[in-house]
Amino acid sequence: MEENKKENKIVQTYAEDMARVIGDNTQGLVKKIIHGEEEHEEEKKNLSPTSKKNKVFMLVGSLLLFLSLVTLAYFIFFKKDASTVSVEQQFVPIIFTDKNSFLEVSGFNKDEITQIVFNQVSNTKVKIGGIEGVYLTENKQIVGLRKFISLIKSTFSPDANSLLVSDNFLMGVVNDPIEDVSSATVSTIKDFFILIKIRSIADIFDTMRAWENKMFYDLHGFFGINISSNTNYLLTKDFENNVIENKNARILYDKDGQIVISYLFADDNSLVITNSPKATHEIMLRLASAKKKQ
Repeated sequence: MEENKKENKIVQTYAEDMARVIGDNTQGLVKKIIHGEEEHEEEKKNLSPTSKKNKVFMLVGSLLLFLSLVTLAYFIFFKKDASTVSVEQQFVPIIFTDKNSFLEVSGFNKDEITQIVFNQVSNTKVKIGGIEGVYLTENKQIVGLRKFISLIKSTFSPDANSLLVSDNFLMGVVNDPIEDVSSATVSTIKDFFILIKIRSIADIFDTMRAWENKMFYDLHGFFGINISSNTNYLLTKDFENNVIENKNARILYDKDGQIVISYLFADDNSLVITNSPKATHEIMLRLASAKKKQ
């Protein structure tokens, strides 16, 4: 009997303990559920479009959208004649040049253009053996080959298609050293040149032969030669075949056998006009270098 009483007492104690634990857990779970619902309600209030903060955001957003639409409508309907800023063409030299000069010639005539280019060539500060590119500009826009021909009133008439004869050409000066063993100082000669890019020799060959009759007249001033009683015979003198830098060249010689003007195809896509084999040599080196880099 006593053992049965002890067992009943143990069972009752265990049942009471279990009831307390379950009760405590239930109360904790209920508290968690209530707390979670409170947080959810707070979040719904924050996200609600009727909340004061969200009303302010919506009002500001609507105002900004309205202002954007008004501004867009203004430019569409009231600024049809608004001036546009032209984008300048990117400057890409044909060959590597040690220096570049840009000469504004807007409103200049042929003689003035010739003189300003000759002065730049004569007074170049480019290093010995270096090349200075000389670019003409009109209203800060680089003058292309065909515009240049028009400005100097040349009879040269390349194909109108710029894919055959490029409008991107280069005038410049090569500052060639003069070998003088007797002198301790190094002197130089400024050699003017024109470099024209072509698709193929056939696209310009006949045009160049036709230009020979007027080439000296058109370009003499760029080489610093005046037409006088001593030089006017060059106006009718024929070009002759010869070889420069292992290339077939057409050359206009003076009475002393000196080169006045020559032109040759430095490669299949490049025509060089100059009066100096040294200048031709330097230009050909740089053309070859540019091709290697490509």
